[in-house]
Amino acid sequence: MTRPLRARRRLLAGLVAGLAGGMGAQSVAADTAIAQLRAFITATQSARGTFTQRTARSGGGVETVTGVFAFQRPGRFRWEVRKPYDQLLVADGEKLHFLDRELNQVTVRRLGDAVGASPAALLFGGQELDRAFTLSESGARDGLDWVLAVPRSREAGFDRILIGLRAGQPEQMEVRDAFGRTTVFAFSALERNPRLEAELFRFTAPRGADVVEQ
Repeated sequence: MTRPLRARRRLLAGLVAGLAGGMGAQSVAADTAIAQLRAFITATQSARGTFTQRTARSGGGVETVTGVFAFQRPGRFRWEVRKPYDQLLVADGEKLHFLDRELNQVTVRRLGDAVGASPAALLFGGQELDRAFTLSESGARDGLDWVLAVPRSREAGFDRILIGLRAGQPEQMEVRDAFGRTTVFAFSALERNPRLEAELFRFTAPRGADVVEQ
């Protein structure tokens, strides 16, 4: 199914500039949510899993996409949308590559510019959370302990992120952009600290692809 280019750019912005479900015991006390997030980032050097992303459409209804992800600190991650269309996001530690297979187009950005204070930085980046975000407890809801992360930069492209954790693992992320729209990411089948092949984080543009450097 052909999708307009603008919609594809919105997906990229929502994940990177605007942006794995742990199964465990009962939710821990709400006042430990920030500690759970910090402990996850410190103890998890690599991970892989699946995701479901839901975004409200401007004309009504909800767009749902699913796929798989993997990350390895510092600065390497892979985010692959498989349904209902095919897109790939790969960070190799220096650059971020976004492949739209239907358009056969690749967008390349410096990793620091693309991630910085973004939703991706919270889970896939380093441990300097307080430099990019103001963190606060947001109570318990749906069996999860929630952390509210507000970007310090006014140019972040989003207003806030809510991260829901259960037994020390992120299960859900809610990102509200500057226009008040919310995208919800649900993470499942999370495997922590697996041995990941380096090839996962290498990117080669398809033959004949239009490559745009930003």
